[in-house]
Amino acid sequence: MRAPDSQNYQSRKKGSKSSRPAVEQPPAVALSGESDTDNFDTMSNSSILVAGAGAIGSILGGMLHDAGHDVTLLGRRAHLEAIARGGLKISGLLGDRTVAGMRLADDAAKLGRRFGVILCAVKSYDTESMAAGLADHLSDDGAVVSMQNGLGNIELLIESFGRRRVLGARVIFGAEIPTPGSAHVTVFAQPVAIGPAPAIHREDSPALATRARAIAAMIDAAGVPAVGVDDIMPVLWTKVLYNVALNPLGAILQQHYGALAEDPDVKPIMDCAIEEAFAVARALGIALPFSSPAEYRKVFYEQMIPPTFSHRPTMLHDLHVRGRTEIDALNGKIVELADRLGLNAETNRILTRLVRAAERVTQKKKQR
Repeated sequence: MRAPDSQNYQSRKKGSKSSRPAVEQPPAVALSGESDTDNFDTMSNSSILVAGAGAIGSILGGMLHDAGHDVTLLGRRAHLEAIARGGLKISGLLGDRTVAGMRLADDAAKLGRRFGVILCAVKSYDTESMAAGLADHLSDDGAVVSMQNGLGNIELLIESFGRRRVLGARVIFGAEIPTPGSAHVTVFAQPVAIGPAPAIHREDSPALATRARAIAAMIDAAGVPAVGVDDIMPVLWTKVLYNVALNPLGAILQQHYGALAEDPDVKPIMDCAIEEAFAVARALGIALPFSSPAEYRKVFYEQMIPPTFSHRPTMLHDLHVRGRTEIDALNGKIVELADRLGLNAETNRILTRLVRAAERVTQKKKQR
């Protein structure tokens, strides 16, 4: 992945001097070099790259580094410059702390080293380009973990990294970047789940499940609740059912999740989106932990919505600020799969088209 205005950074410890007063940071160093000030006593010898240091990626990377791991963040320049000046300021439900000393880069071409673990946290539409840029930066016995929204990311990563080095994850905590250099955890619904997809990984699944448990234990020990699972797909699809109902409608109507669930005209639309996605999952043989859409909806409204009641989807921010969303990996992917399977997905099709149209509206505004 390449972010605008390429440059390398290393976040400085308090009291260090800057060679560039404008951004108050030390001279750039080769990322593969050892820091004179960082002497880690880590739980694992694996160096970690967070590819996509947005809100979620920053939280994961910052917490892991604070726990003693060798972490590099790959992200956008403005955010990294702020971290280089004053450390990463983490706040919210996982506690408050300032994390300094991480290696930072906004261009994969300048990483200069290989990593034992890559946590892929880029937007789903950047997965393919990120994977191509990082294919040579994962160690032979390393693992890349898709920490992303939607469907299809695991398959895209396998194309670049190979089946034996890719894991999937379900991340269902919310975070935001209030200002560059900070990351705030707004909601934490369930532990991060990491595991293989046996339908894809086949005979490699047992070994990958063991690796997934080790990575999950590392993240959990760093203060971000996480678990390893033998099959990530049922867990991932459970989140997809949640996302296809809430994300597009929250983005279009600019409402939080609780307001959507309480609206008598919106709720039936969400129910239809869930039912269509559930039918696709069942046709694909996904072992969902629900016997029917009705059983899922009961859990959805009674257990999932309440803890995230006031949360707004990231798609809302992406739609109105970036003019690009992950709709194609969510509702759009349900439509694609349903068409392939000969199933109905008209509600998801309409939601996909509405979000795509809204993206074009934002893009046109930005061009004026």
